[in-house]
Amino acid sequence: MSRLVELNAKIDAFFIRVESRHGGDMQCGTGCSDCCHARLSVTSVEAAAIRAEVAGWTDPRREGLATNVATGPADRCAALDPGGRCLIYAARPVVCRSHGAPIRMRIDSLPVVQSCYRNFTQTTPDPDCVIDQETLSTLSLAVDRAEGGDGTRIDLATLLGTM
Repeated sequence: MSRLVELNAKIDAFFIRVESRHGGDMQCGTGCSDCCHARLSVTSVEAAAIRAEVAGWTDPRREGLATNVATGPADRCAALDPGGRCLIYAARPVVCRSHGAPIRMRIDSLPVVQSCYRNFTQTTPDPDCVIDQETLSTLSLAVDRAEGGDGTRIDLATLLGTM
């Protein structure tokens, strides 16, 4: 089993746990794309997974992706369609799998927990429902290196534009 598949499964299971406990205070769902309004980069192992996913698509579906990448606004993810849906959802990167969940990170050397402004407006997430950004980044880099990558990040729009 690929280490990326294993990591993605763990992140997906984490997100399911967060939703099962705090779903009433989370607004994540199809069409909600506030967290997708950014340019993203991926590791080489994530890029390989995306290439493999897209390689199995029909020509019209790949052409639709190419059109989306070419015509979409530069200030959003290149995989986000006009309806707010991810075109590469099955192979979405690690960072996308954790969006919406509370994330512990450091800002000006201080630890803070942040989530989408739409989420956790009524409740405080359980401590085991907070993902640590530094740990996630470290694991993502370790998986990339374990599968032959060198830690270099690849612009997702550039990657998708070559498919």
